[in-house]
Amino acid sequence: TPPATTTYDLVITHANVVDVETGTIRPDQTVAVAGGVIRQLGATTASTPRATRTLDAQGRYLMPGLWDMHVHFRGGDSLVNANRNLLPLYLAHGITTVRDAGGDLTPAVRQWQRQITAGQLAGPTIFTSGPKIDGPGAFWAGSLEVQTPAQIGRALDSLQALKVDYVKIYESTISREAFLGTIAQAEKRGMRTTGHMPYTATLAEAAAAGLDASEHLYYVFKACSNREDSITAAIRQSQGTAKPIGLFAALPTVYRTYDPATAARTFRMLAERRTAVVPTLYIQQLLADLPTTDHSRDSLLAYIDPQIEATYARRLAGARQQSAATRAFNQQLGARFRSLIPGMQKAGVLLLAGSDSGASNSYVYPGASLLGELDQLVSAGLTPAEALRTATINGARFFGVEATAGSIAAGKAADLLLLERNPLTNLSALRGPHTVVARGRVYSAAELRQQMQAVRRR
Repeated sequence: TPPATTTYDLVITHANVVDVETGTIRPDQTVAVAGGVIRQLGATTASTPRATRTLDAQGRYLMPGLWDMHVHFRGGDSLVNANRNLLPLYLAHGITTVRDAGGDLTPAVRQWQRQITAGQLAGPTIFTSGPKIDGPGAFWAGSLEVQTPAQIGRALDSLQALKVDYVKIYESTISREAFLGTIAQAEKRGMRTTGHMPYTATLAEAAAAGLDASEHLYYVFKACSNREDSITAAIRQSQGTAKPIGLFAALPTVYRTYDPATAARTFRMLAERRTAVVPTLYIQQLLADLPTTDHSRDSLLAYIDPQIEATYARRLAGARQQSAATRAFNQQLGARFRSLIPGMQKAGVLLLAGSDSGASNSYVYPGASLLGELDQLVSAGLTPAEALRTATINGARFFGVEATAGSIAAGKAADLLLLERNPLTNLSALRGPHTVVARGRVYSAAELRQQMQAVRRR
């Protein structure tokens, strides 16, 4: 027990603490914070510890801050300010940590990290992959393009020099050999790897090489086909021909050959290999609905810089050109993707909640889209407690920092949400938090509104 003379930065009393790991409530707790870290947690007593700031929770619910495990800061130097202005939107929606899944603004992201830590900028803790790794002529600007083992080694050298938190691989042009080679080389260096996958490789091969997480469900879904090997072989044989088979051309065949027993084996393999999955159900559904949805009156569009809104045009144009058959298939695909979630959860696969918000991903608004992802996970069959774990402790587990983050306990980061209602009963409680604490810094609902207004454009 600390001496009675200790003065904390923040003490929260009379809080119903949400234990995300057990899905239970610890009633009437006091939480004491100093230096951005929870120092004490215990039942509220008559003698409140001394603090610079005391907050009576009055029976409100205190839970760990949310983690968005798939966002993007990108668009080139002209969009640096527009990207920085997204940071308060995360905090306003209770997101205190984000994982930047590859972009072309790494120097700016590093500067924001320093400013956030110093309290000069309101925003979440940022983990970043830095630039993506891909093949020659990669789709995304700033990608590190690799073909040979030597090129892979140089790309990983540069990422280690940048002190990135993990390696993000993309599949626009990367070969099977370079994809698996990148995972293997990164594994030897002790670097985490996640990514999209070329359909020329199988998920089992990637997991065996050491892939730490699969982004989106297209790649897990292919591994749920009882014809995965023959589909993969056909795709490999088509490479270098006039008509190479790509992911979207193969998906209808994958869909037709989905097999529950194969899916169950795949989920067990992912759990055994400790390969996490980031489902991103919300963006898949939003893009499936894009041809028939008018987003021009979205209230959150007012907080998106016109330069970022301009990047939405490409997907919007593509959506409007889709055939009726493609639109119908995308809806069927979304339903099938949702059906995979309970099996993965039951098998013990580490599920991570990610929104995929950022420039070029049309109308996927920072903050609100993660809450939408959690709603999708519940509608897919998770309990509210299971869904909350995907956006709290599971994120910390992925990065190996569960001893210092991701839940409410002494010694963990003071990233906290104070809510009016119990989120274990209904996730709608997450909307409009009473207070957000990020690394011990307190933001009242009024301050969060003020942060959002500061970036409002109309």
